[in-house]
Amino acid sequence: MSADFLPGLPPAFSHATLFGALVVVGLLAGEAARRYASLPRITGYAVAGAILGPQGFGLLTDNMLFDLRLLIDLSVGLIVFELGFRLDLKWLRLNRWLLATAVAESLFCFWSIFGALVYFDFRPVLAAMAAAIGTATSPAVVMLVANDLRAEGQITERMLLCTAVNTVFAYVLLTLLLPFLHFEHAATWEQALFHPLYVLWGSILAGTLACMLMLRLAAWLGKREELQFVLLVAMVVVTVGIAHALKLSVTLTLISLGILARNLDRDHALLPVHFGYGAQLFFVILFVLVGASLEFSAFNAVAATVVAAYIVVRFLGKGLALLLFGPLSGIRPGGAGLLAVALVPLSGSAVVMVRDTTSLYPAFGKELAAVVLSAVVVLELIGPLATQFALRRAGEARPNG
Repeated sequence: MSADFLPGLPPAFSHATLFGALVVVGLLAGEAARRYASLPRITGYAVAGAILGPQGFGLLTDNMLFDLRLLIDLSVGLIVFELGFRLDLKWLRLNRWLLATAVAESLFCFWSIFGALVYFDFRPVLAAMAAAIGTATSPAVVMLVANDLRAEGQITERMLLCTAVNTVFAYVLLTLLLPFLHFEHAATWEQALFHPLYVLWGSILAGTLACMLMLRLAAWLGKREELQFVLLVAMVVVTVGIAHALKLSVTLTLISLGILARNLDRDHALLPVHFGYGAQLFFVILFVLVGASLEFSAFNAVAATVVAAYIVVRFLGKGLALLLFGPLSGIRPGGAGLLAVALVPLSGSAVVMVRDTTSLYPAFGKELAAVVLSAVVVLELIGPLATQFALRRAGEARPNG
């Protein structure tokens, strides 16, 4: 009797099956980390990804991670949109020292890392790009830890503000550094000049147009939470797709959309943004995939001193700025140090930034990866713990958070 109707062995599972299994494993690992080790869920997600990824059991291959990159961009897009929506420019106008503090935190961090890397004989362009990436705190980490702890208060709000500002700072600065990168590799002056202008202004324009459309649609739909939830998710997905198609920065486009949606909505057509359970799904997806993308081979004894310096001066730069400017913005005594600790997580988008650079100039990308991805490996593990400690120490975590 023919057995053609039976599957082959081993059965060929589709990407959908593997993706579902990935989410389940990540979810269980995150909950186990919280219950049995009092660790942030995000640590469990990342560890699960690292175990399943190319550096672990290899169930997630490099090719699969490349195919799933759109999911990373969608997850980052939803997160930075929500972060941008929290940025109230009226609040900054009433207390201008808040914005000054957030900008100073980014600048001090950048120059601290840049100076340290130049001391270790890094070329200026390489040092500047690594420093720019290092200024960004992970929006996903701080938002997920804050949500898990149900944290509210001055440190939490300023942590989210500084994260929004330093994320914008990092991506804008990386874009502005592109001409120097192009010139170092003997590119034409047209490419060196127009590429960064296109990415920067194209991303802002795309975010602006998406915002105008979203506000009109929200006004037409009315203040029905279920309809607006679908609208927001759909607009984020469409905007990510447009940014991809036009080779723009997904993060800059989506954070522009969020900031503008909050501050141009004079008729209050949009309800407060809260993606709820949907956000939890994307948090799991993002950090399992980021964990799987970590390259432990990038961390070696030779680079250990440079990586350690990178991490230490990054923290010191942020801390010094907050200690100097924090009191002027009204931060409570002792709050500046806790805020600096809360901002320790390095953005997982650093992996994407390095890969984007590698796609332009592979040799340069490998040099950049040697220090940045090593720092990501370390801070992906200790960053969530630092944020959790700071928010609990500040007394802003709920008793059961």
